[in-house]
Amino acid sequence: MTVPVVTSFFDELTNNTSHVVADPETGQCAIIDPLLDYDHAAGRTSHKSADAIIKHVKEAGLTVAWIIDTHIHADHLSAAQYLKAKLGGRLGIGEGISEIQSVFGKLFNVDAQFRFDGSQFDHLFSDGERYKVGNIEAQAIHTPGHTPACMTHVIGDAAFVGDTLFMPDYGTARCDFPGGDASALYHSIQRIFELPEDTRIFLNHDYLPSGRSEYCWQTSVGEQKRMNVHIRDGISEAEFVAMRNGRDKTLSAPKLMIPSVQVNMRAGALPPAESNGMRYLKIPVDVL
Repeated sequence: MTVPVVTSFFDELTNNTSHVVADPETGQCAIIDPLLDYDHAAGRTSHKSADAIIKHVKEAGLTVAWIIDTHIHADHLSAAQYLKAKLGGRLGIGEGISEIQSVFGKLFNVDAQFRFDGSQFDHLFSDGERYKVGNIEAQAIHTPGHTPACMTHVIGDAAFVGDTLFMPDYGTARCDFPGGDASALYHSIQRIFELPEDTRIFLNHDYLPSGRSEYCWQTSVGEQKRMNVHIRDGISEAEFVAMRNGRDKTLSAPKLMIPSVQVNMRAGALPPAESNGMRYLKIPVDVL
């Protein structure tokens, strides 16, 4: 089996990791969870993080087949549209996107032209769907819980789990967003645990828990099953759900949640310009 080459890009401001996963035989690649830099105080976007990916792709002589968001992120903006314009490739996300668009489209009172069917993306992955990155077999697995539309993408021996899991010493994703469900997350992680134990797991975030001095974003199925502080082998569903729901009650909203969701549900595009030619991100007051 051809082993994909994974190159990761970490942003300390958002604790986000983007990944480029490439078939060394064909030079085709997929970009997973790319970051659009955003200055919240100034309301300005920039492309330093995305440009680093572009530089890597060009220097490595890669061809982009896919640009994939594992879910609608609530903690960073997606650079999917920017990267597609620069590098090509198809934008992909899980088919549950329409559920997220329905909830947040109403919250932000989106423009009348906004479509709630996921058509902002080029492809909507279904549970169990198989595809390829070059010659490497890949599969999309629906892993809800953090959000109802989360997908894990298994490309060769590498699984890209989005926010579903963190490093074993940090645990698992929160489940208190609209449509989130701790019981669903427990069962989703069991599906990931059914993969071979040497499957490499690549994470979307790391928050550097106490006792560790370096950021990490790669682990394995076996390591997670043995060591994850929230859901290792022997932890029952009831125990996990009680822990997760209790922990979620103590968490504040992600600082970039409001701008992130508005952009990410549009596949990384900003809302359309208004009559004065300017684009705006809305802030709902006394709602969230």
